[in-house]
Amino acid sequence: MTPDVSIILPCYNAHEFLEQAVGSARAQTHASIEILVINDGSTAPETDVALAALPDDVRVIHQENRGLAGARNRGYEEARGRYVLPLDCDDWIEPGYVGAALALLDDREDAFVFPWIDAFGQHEAVLEKHWNLFEQLVSNQMPYCMLIPRTLWRWVGGYDEAMRLGYEDWDFNIRLGLAGAEGLCLAQPVFHYRVAASGMLQAVAHQRHGELWRVIQKKHPEVYGLGGFLGQMRAWSDKPKAHASWKLLAFYGAHRLLPDALFGRLFRAVLQRSHLRRAASGT
Repeated sequence: MTPDVSIILPCYNAHEFLEQAVGSARAQTHASIEILVINDGSTAPETDVALAALPDDVRVIHQENRGLAGARNRGYEEARGRYVLPLDCDDWIEPGYVGAALALLDDREDAFVFPWIDAFGQHEAVLEKHWNLFEQLVSNQMPYCMLIPRTLWRWVGGYDEAMRLGYEDWDFNIRLGLAGAEGLCLAQPVFHYRVAASGMLQAVAHQRHGELWRVIQKKHPEVYGLGGFLGQMRAWSDKPKAHASWKLLAFYGAHRLLPDALFGRLFRAVLQRSHLRRAASGT
């Protein structure tokens, strides 16, 4: 029988929390699911052991290393479900996530569901999310763990496998919005996102934020040129967002004016301040 949902877990030397991630997928209260783990050329023997120990109802697919975008694309290609939910091997989801997301989608093919985020580990906070394409152009603030129709993934061309340094999810989400897909919010923190002890600020993508954002802007000149950008700001001005429009516009302007290295320092300072504020408030 064809499953309703395929949960895909890219895996590259990610054995430490694999059992918890897969266990959360298998614990879904919605029964019509399949689980695929994409072994993206792992080299650690411990990962081989962890993959071999997975239950028989988990399908493990081995491939040469293609990066996170390539592993997710392979998962979509192999998936049999009408809808797909990507989940990284160090994160986990609540048992009711899939069922609640399907109910919210209500059989639609032109929309996707995203949850609030429970961030834990080095930084702890519940992150309330909103779908606002204008904000998404400036801030990579949407979770990757979204329930998406497989036809919609195909329509926008999947993840860009050339983006090996990160932000492939940011680019993918922008393309969802530009294709006219509607983001539906599941206002519950059913997605648990692990912030590693090394810290988000150490991630390669964050270290090279200015450079990588410029790559995304070159891919979408119709919305990143000044006229297109201001048009998106007006179009989404009355929709919920986490940051005021003038702040997003100022950040966009700073990126246009500053060298990538200087803008990167500004970005990391803003990110650090955001983490400290959340830690102080407990939200």
